[in-house]
Amino acid sequence: MRARQTLCDAFSAYKEDTSPREYTIIDSDEYAALLQNVNGQATSRPSWKLSFPHILVATISSFVYGYHLGVVNETLESISLDLYFSGDTMAEGLVVSICMGGGFIGSLFSGWIADGIGRRRAFQLCAFAMILGASISAATKHLGGMLFGRLLVGTGMGIAPPVASLYITEVSPPSVRGTFGSFIQIALCLGLTMSLFVGIPSRNTFGWWRFCFWISIIPAAILVLGMKFCVESPHWLYKQGRFVEAEAEFERVLGGSHVKAALAELSKSDRGENTEGVKISELFHGRHFRVIFIGSILYALQQLSGINAVFFFSSTVFKSAGVPSSSATACMGIANLVGSIIAMILMDRLGRKVLLLGSFLGMAFAMGIQATAASSLVSGSLAMFLSVGGMLLFVLTFALGAGPVPGLLLPEILPGRIRAKAMAACLAFNWVMNFSVSLLFLHLLEQFGTMVLYSLFASFCLVAVFFVKNNVVETKGKSLQEIEIALLPPE
Repeated sequence: MRARQTLCDAFSAYKEDTSPREYTIIDSDEYAALLQNVNGQATSRPSWKLSFPHILVATISSFVYGYHLGVVNETLESISLDLYFSGDTMAEGLVVSICMGGGFIGSLFSGWIADGIGRRRAFQLCAFAMILGASISAATKHLGGMLFGRLLVGTGMGIAPPVASLYITEVSPPSVRGTFGSFIQIALCLGLTMSLFVGIPSRNTFGWWRFCFWISIIPAAILVLGMKFCVESPHWLYKQGRFVEAEAEFERVLGGSHVKAALAELSKSDRGENTEGVKISELFHGRHFRVIFIGSILYALQQLSGINAVFFFSSTVFKSAGVPSSSATACMGIANLVGSIIAMILMDRLGRKVLLLGSFLGMAFAMGIQATAASSLVSGSLAMFLSVGGMLLFVLTFALGAGPVPGLLLPEILPGRIRAKAMAACLAFNWVMNFSVSLLFLHLLEQFGTMVLYSLFASFCLVAVFFVKNNVVETKGKSLQEIEIALLPPE
């Protein structure tokens, strides 16, 4: 049997005969025992250059996600005129928010999709949904077609974030996993900014909004094609019992000298458990509850921090300061991008927990500045200066930690057996929180006013500081198996 071969013989056989039946005849216990007999350990860190191209392709999904997040911001007015629902605020609201419904559906099933067909095909599936949805939206002649297209796009948007976080976490070397994870936020920021700038001509050019939807097909198609040449997650292959394939993929992203150590580390916490046997009840009680609770609350606090309110008010605040909307968009985009780049640089130096603490503290301070500007304590040019400065500071500090870290930290702390499905549950909760905050925001604004609302957001940011300090563990530089063993109590 192949389980009695040495690892070198097994890999040689894999290169010579790629018949699918060869991949499943090795028992996981026999393979783990075989790994323990392998002599020699890697003495240096894996090179980031091997996994870098695969990470870049994966982050295209975040770019497309960000693009569709902002594509209707500048184009909504011309869409409503062209499709004959101008002045119907309910219809306009649906065009914007129906993506949230699709996102909830997509994220809810993303874990089962990622575990069922693999990470690469999950990327391709979400890209197909966004291609089809964008095509329908671009070609439609009526409101119903636009809503259906946006729903399909939203479904793809719901699948993309958890799969991207899973893939990058499982493919990246531990020493640069935080840096690579930050690419998700940077790509999202670039996609959002591009959609806002591409949409500017729609104010004066009839039918330009259709071009804005058509052009989104290009990066989605690149994602579909690029994934054909990317590695599959070795962690997913290992869980499927396809150990030789997992070894080959580890070699592609880590280098040959690190393969055996990576597989041996993986075998410590994962003995080929069946991910299909994960029950929903396992996610919400017992030994897994703590890590899922941490991830869900982080996402809730991310939404309750007031990030949506800041973007909602941005155009109004900048306009009152005499800044054109295009310049306001550029200022917000630059602040977001600069913060994301700084986070990328510091993620594997300072660690996730330090960035989260600093980010939420900075956001609380920025919200305090904006609350002061909205109060009767200051007025005139000083109030305007504090309002604009607080808003830019908030976006910058959000991008430093509260934006990118939860999506990176969650797949790091989740056990391998439930990782994909737990990510799906937490991201679905995130979409619900996003929808709830968006739904209640204007009502609360009318009831309590700007100053009280900003103060409330600042309070949630301070709550987040205490929560992170007491519950979040540092994962910088640790393997996924080390994190799992440290966090999970024994069964």
